[in-house]
Amino acid sequence: MQSRIRYRPSPLHLPPPSRTSTRVPQRSACRRASIALLLGAMLAPSAAADEGMWLFTNPPLETLRSRHGFEPTPEWLEHVRKSAVRFNTGGSGSIVSPNGLVMTNHHVASDMLQKLSTREMDLLKNGFLARSREEELECPDLELMALWAIKDVTAEVNAAVPVGASVADAGLARRKAIAAIEKTAQDASGLKSQVVTLYNGGQCHLYQYRRYTDVRLVFAPEQAAAFFGGDADNFEYPRFNYDVAFFRIYENGAPLQPEEHLRWSEGASDGELALVVGHPGSTRRGYTVDHFKAMRDVSMPRRLHRLWRSEIKTQTFSGRSAEHRRVAQDDLFGIANGRKVSTGIMSGLADPAVLAAKEQAEQALRAWVAKHQAPDEARQTLDAFDAITRSQRLAAELERRAGILGNPVAGEFGNMAVDLVRLAAELPKPSSERLREYGDARLPSLYQALYSPAPIYDFYETFKVEQGLLNAVETLGGSDPLVIALLDGKSPRARAEELVAGVSFRTPEARRKLVEGGATALAEAIKRDPMLALVAKVDPEARASRKRFEDEVESVERDAYARIAAARFAALGDRVYPDATFSLRLSFGPVTGYVEDGETIPAFTTIGGTFTRAEERKGQEGFELPASWMAARSKLNPDTPFNFVCTADIIGGNSGSPVVNTRGEVIGLIFDGNLHSLIADLQYGNDGLGRAVAVDSRAILEAMRVVYGADALADELTAKREQ
Repeated sequence: MQSRIRYRPSPLHLPPPSRTSTRVPQRSACRRASIALLLGAMLAPSAAADEGMWLFTNPPLETLRSRHGFEPTPEWLEHVRKSAVRFNTGGSGSIVSPNGLVMTNHHVASDMLQKLSTREMDLLKNGFLARSREEELECPDLELMALWAIKDVTAEVNAAVPVGASVADAGLARRKAIAAIEKTAQDASGLKSQVVTLYNGGQCHLYQYRRYTDVRLVFAPEQAAAFFGGDADNFEYPRFNYDVAFFRIYENGAPLQPEEHLRWSEGASDGELALVVGHPGSTRRGYTVDHFKAMRDVSMPRRLHRLWRSEIKTQTFSGRSAEHRRVAQDDLFGIANGRKVSTGIMSGLADPAVLAAKEQAEQALRAWVAKHQAPDEARQTLDAFDAITRSQRLAAELERRAGILGNPVAGEFGNMAVDLVRLAAELPKPSSERLREYGDARLPSLYQALYSPAPIYDFYETFKVEQGLLNAVETLGGSDPLVIALLDGKSPRARAEELVAGVSFRTPEARRKLVEGGATALAEAIKRDPMLALVAKVDPEARASRKRFEDEVESVERDAYARIAAARFAALGDRVYPDATFSLRLSFGPVTGYVEDGETIPAFTTIGGTFTRAEERKGQEGFELPASWMAARSKLNPDTPFNFVCTADIIGGNSGSPVVNTRGEVIGLIFDGNLHSLIADLQYGNDGLGRAVAVDSRAILEAMRVVYGADALADELTAKREQ
C-alpha cells in the first residue's frame, strides 16, 4: 500500500540543504561535445535511453521527436500541466473529469483514509464508495495544487545579494529575497506562490499554483486489493495491484469545473510511448563524489538505523490490539517502505561501479573547467568541490543533534507545539524576516494542517513521544543537557504520559485561539501545558542550531553547487534536467518488458493472473484477495491488462502520476517501480532493467464496474452520460 514513489517531504522545522541560484552562462556547442558522454552520470540525459525528469519550461523536444516521433505542442504541455495536481500528503494526481474528479493512488489516499476512519468504519481495510455526491466525504486537511504559471526569478534572487557578502550573509539575503518574491506574487495573483530552486543551485523559478482545499473522497478499494502482495511484492514485477483512489474538488460548494482535464483512453499497448506527468520528490544525481561518500558513510546508515528501529517498535505497538493496528498501519507501511527504499539506495552507494561512474564524470568536468575557464573562475569552481566536502563533514557533526532539536517532541501534538511556539515569535516580524515556513505565502497551507479536525489518539501519541525520547537518549546519551531537559527527571514513558496528558491545544479552536492570541496567550498556556513549556525551553538552542546549519552547511552548499552548476551548463548547455524537487516534471519511455536472469518479463499482467498469483501464494501474508474480488471472479474478464511497466524515469513523489499517450489521454496510473529502479535517487538505471509500474486504465474500469458496481463513476471517467 505504501509504495516507494509516494514522497514524504523532510520535516518542516529542520529542512535539508536547499539550493538557490546563480544565472548560468551558456557556451558554444563545440566546447560541450568533448565531455558529453563522460558527464552522463552528472545529469547528461543523452547517456541513457529515456533518462530525465524534465521541466515543463525545458522539455526535451528534439529527443522526443527523434527517438519517439512525438513533439508535444505548447498546447499539449499546457493541457497536461493544468490537469496535474500535487497532494500535500506527498504524491501526485490528475483531474480526470469535467466535474473535478481527481485520480491518484490508494497509498497516496491512505493518509486521508486513516483520518476519515473510526473504530467502527475502517476505510483503509474495507474501502469506500460514494454512490452520490452527498455521500462524498470531506477530507479534513487535504490540499491539492495545480501548477498555473512559471517564471524564472534567478536574476531577482541573486540581485538581492550584496557585493562582497560572505557565504552566510548571501544565503540569508537569498532567503529573504525568496520570501519577498513569494509574498508579492501571491498578493498580486491570489495563487499559491513558491520559489523552487533547481539545478542544485543553478536557477530559481517562481511556481504559482491554484490551490484547492475543499476535497472529498469518492472511491477507494480495500487495502488488500490496492496492496496485493504486501511487502513481499513491493518493488517487484510482475505485479497485480489495484492501487487507485478518486477524490473530487469542490469550489464554492459545487464540483469544480476545471479549465483542463485528462480524458480516458482504451489503455496502453506494448511499445507505445508512455508519458508521465507528476511530482518526483527528491534525487541526488547532481551531488559530488564526496557528497555521495558522505551519504554512504554517514547519513544513509543513520537513516537506516532509525527506520529499522522505528519499524520494529511500531510493529510491536501494532500487535497490541486491532485498534492499535488500525491507527498505526499507515505509518507502519510508510516506515517499512522507507526502509526498503533506503536499503536500495545504500546498495547503490556501496556499489563500486556507481561510485566509479560518478568519479569519472566528475574528473571529466574538472578537466573541462581547467581547460576552458579563466584561471580565477576555474579556481572558484574547483574550490566549490572542496567546500562541499567540508560542509558535509560539518553536517555529519550537526545533524544528530539538530534532528532532535528540530522536533523535540515526536508526534502530531509535538509538531503542533513547535508551530505554536514559533508562530508567536515569528508573526510579529515582517514576512521576509521570518523563518521560511512562516512567511506569508506559506501560512495558508500551514494553518490548514494546524487547524485540521483529524482525530489524534492519545495512546498512539504517547507511544510516539516515548520512542522519540528513547531515541534522544540513544543518540546523545543520557547525560546530555538536552536529554536531561527533555526527560525532566522522569522515565521516557512517564514523561511521555505527562506531556500528552497535559496538552491544552487538542481542538482546532484551541490552536486557533493560541495563534491569534500571540505571545501573551502562549505565555499563559505554557504555565499549564508541559509540552508547550518544553518546546519553548529548547527553542533558543534549536534556533541557534538551525542558524548554524543554514549558515555553515546550507548556504555553503548552495553557493558551491551554483558554481558547479554554472560549469556544467557551460559544458553541456540546456541538455540537462535538474534533480527532483517535488515540482512538476515530464518523464517518458516506451511500454516494454525486459529480460532478467534469462527470463522474459512481459510488459503486462492480467486480471486473471491475479487469481493465479493468489492461489500460488495461498496462506502467505499479503496475498489474500478481498471477498469482493473473489465474488466477482467469474464475471471479470481475465484477459484484461492489469499492471504494466515502462522505462519512464520516476522516483518518490510520482505516486499517483497519470500515464498518458501522445494524445494526452490516460492509459495508466503510476504506483511503483521495480527493484532495479531503486537506484534512481542516485542515477537512472543504466542496466536497462529499471521500470516504472502502473495500473492500466482498462483494469481501473473493469474492476470499478464488475467488482465494485461503481458504474456511475466509470461513466463519468469515460463521459458516457451527461454530467
